[in-house]
Amino acid sequence: MLFWEDLEVGERYDLGTTEVTREEVIDFATRYDPQPFHLSDEAAALTHFGRISASGWHTCAMVMRVIVDSFTERQLASVGSPGVDNLRWLKPVFPGDTLSVTSETLETTPSRSKSGLGSARSRIEATNQDGVKVLSMDTILLVLRRPSAD
Repeated sequence: MLFWEDLEVGERYDLGTTEVTREEVIDFATRYDPQPFHLSDEAAALTHFGRISASGWHTCAMVMRVIVDSFTERQLASVGSPGVDNLRWLKPVFPGDTLSVTSETLETTPSRSKSGLGSARSRIEATNQDGVKVLSMDTILLVLRRPSAD
């Protein structure tokens, strides 16, 4: 298991990839973000997107899945997050895209109030199959500290 003490500032991780499907873009938009350019080729053709595109919130959800899968695989002792900062949707995400997600640890801080907990601030970036950055956000992760041998 990886604990807070195992995280190093400057360390970069390739967290994984995810495929963007037309069916999921439409399903997510229908349920959570039913703007016409997420649902209809005709409506999307009238916008700067030019074709149906994923909701930014769908992009976040896909990235989150990649993050959680990586945490599970690496057995990171993550216990949640108080939020994200600087979320940016930099370019549209389209059906057929493959998103690659990376993380860089920016800062680690021990909790002042909970001795068994620390936080880590990380920059998460997602790029498409052409290497174009489509999403960037700074996350704050709560991570268990290594249990003492007392």
